[in-house]
Amino acid sequence: MGVAHQTVLKQEVVDALVPVDGGVYLDCTLGWGGHSEALLQASAPAGRVIGIDRDPAALEAAGERLAPFGSRFQSFESSFGAVAPLLEVLNIEGVDGLVADLGVSSPQIDRAERGFSFMQEGPLDMRMGPDVDRTAADLVEESDESSLARILWDFGEERHARRIARAIAGKRFETTLDLVRVLDDCIPVRGHQRIHPATRTFQALRIVVNDELGQLDQLLENLLSLLRPGGRAALISFHSLEDRRVKRAFRLLAGEGGEKDAYGDLLEPPQAQLIGRRAVRSTDESNPRSRSARMRVLERLPEPEPSC
Repeated sequence: MGVAHQTVLKQEVVDALVPVDGGVYLDCTLGWGGHSEALLQASAPAGRVIGIDRDPAALEAAGERLAPFGSRFQSFESSFGAVAPLLEVLNIEGVDGLVADLGVSSPQIDRAERGFSFMQEGPLDMRMGPDVDRTAADLVEESDESSLARILWDFGEERHARRIARAIAGKRFETTLDLVRVLDDCIPVRGHQRIHPATRTFQALRIVVNDELGQLDQLLENLLSLLRPGGRAALISFHSLEDRRVKRAFRLLAGEGGEKDAYGDLLEPPQAQLIGRRAVRSTDESNPRSRSARMRVLERLPEPEPSC
């Protein structure tokens, strides 16, 4: 039995984006609609939310949940890395606020047939949507030992990557628990182990199958063009691979680390400002998924006045 779905950092997102009546907001990872619902409520009576997700099941569930908001809510099937061309098609030049809740959602984990969970028997799938071509089982079977070890190290930070790759590369695992049994044999248990032996391997396979970091890089590259001047972006990450990318991109957009002249002034003015120096962490102890969540917020600065 899975944990009931709870929206991570819902009020914190609303506080960060400061929704206003008539504003336009983008939920890049619609999921089951919790953040979109909160933004629609806070931007009443005329605020709009555009929600996107690559998972048809999430779109259906969110559509039912948000139906009472009528035309104020629109949803589209897409990955969040491809959101820039979507806004162009909708003739929207920029939004007043944007939220992205990265990673896998609780309902996806809880459905054994999706293959995300190492605690339930299901096909070794892990695809977030029909736009994803290969499953996690395909990835393992098609990878040689060296490339699979690199995947486990780079995307799972798994210190037993070589040992695991030696045991599973090129083999066909039909179910999640088939793979878990091999991982249990590969990873030595020493004292009190904080995380399940399969955690990092499943994370690495899921990230690569769905190109999660590639999608994030695309979003970060287009971030300022998605926001109107004064618009804010709130990105929620769940592990250090995501958070490091977000932190680095936000600081560069805010002018930190940019080139300076001989007098110490930035050669290029900052395009954005950080809202808060530290990531926002959840205080909701009732939601296990929120424990690792970190939210960073960025605001696009107004266009500089033209010089005389």
